[in-house]
Amino acid sequence: MKNPAVLIIAAEASSVLYAQRILEFWKNTATAIDAYGVGSNEMESLGFRRFGRSEDMAVMGVVEVAKHYSAIKKVFYDVLAEVDRYPPKVAVLLDYPGFNLRLAKELKQRNIPVVYYIPPQIWAWKQGRVKQIHDFCDRVLSLFPFEVDFYSRHNVKCELVGHPLIDEMKKEFLDESWVLSERRRCGIQDNEIVLGLMPGSRRGELNHHFGVQLEVARRLSHRVSNLKVLIMCAPSFEKADLVPYLDNFKINYMMLKTDPFKMIAMTDIVLAASGTATLMVGLLEKPMVIMYRMKWLTSIIAKIVVKGVKFFGITNLILNEEASPERFQDQANPDELERLLFDLISKPEVYEAQKNKLKQIRKQLGNGEVTEKVARILNGYLK
Repeated sequence: MKNPAVLIIAAEASSVLYAQRILEFWKNTATAIDAYGVGSNEMESLGFRRFGRSEDMAVMGVVEVAKHYSAIKKVFYDVLAEVDRYPPKVAVLLDYPGFNLRLAKELKQRNIPVVYYIPPQIWAWKQGRVKQIHDFCDRVLSLFPFEVDFYSRHNVKCELVGHPLIDEMKKEFLDESWVLSERRRCGIQDNEIVLGLMPGSRRGELNHHFGVQLEVARRLSHRVSNLKVLIMCAPSFEKADLVPYLDNFKINYMMLKTDPFKMIAMTDIVLAASGTATLMVGLLEKPMVIMYRMKWLTSIIAKIVVKGVKFFGITNLILNEEASPERFQDQANPDELERLLFDLISKPEVYEAQKNKLKQIRKQLGNGEVTEKVARILNGYLK
């Protein structure tokens, strides 16, 4: 007799880790399942059968999506063919709404329960999609309290499980003595101010952000003699992907690829592309400046479709104020970003004020053990 099947669609760097943790939980609790769908190399190493590679599908923007359309379409129909051959007991969809909501419609027609874990940010844009979620999804597992309020208003069955990032954050990452020891181990001098650069986890983000971030770091190095730049390589990249950008980058820097929380813990301030990275920075209470740039056409469309939100940084959304300065498109230029970061370096009161606000984020995101909560909810469908 075959093990019960579970379909998982985790197509982006910000969600594959959470899908991986569910697979690990099932493995550690000897839960017999056959999981397949879209995921990462790490998921595949846990026995996950891949019909789509998350590292190939994490594209965004009108032009980028159009370029990859045929490949993504093939994955869609390959997944559906496997669903018809080996119907899952439950489908777990993580973010990636353009793909997942079309798939949810097909799954609904096949009477397959759909659980949307890490729902798309439709409260910010394309709110019309809430009807699709209502019609095609059996339940939504939410990360943020404000999401529950939004979905409840639209009669979608939604429950707060909290943010799985909390479970990834080890206590030592907030321990000053551990951080100092780790900094020394990596060759960081005690008197150095460490500026972390987080350009993003997608190829397009790297292209739009990294050059600007390097220019900001170069300028700051002329004003701050003890500045050290820590370039943080996202899990979706290899260090070699970042090296071509560094040909003329001659200042005091180091590049690391390890646990993102561990890298962030060693910084003093961070310049981060908007996304999950900013939440990690906020949870570690590191003052930051948030930026986001995209292709001109995509930015025009984004300004039209984004409705009803004051901020784009996740930490600012949670706190409902611009605790960390955020700059979009032309505003995210070297002059402005340098100014904001220099304020954090040169004005202790600015630094401490932001740090104190970021301390409030943790209490908004639940009590942890999120993966276990999610896995046990999914287990209810496996019987």
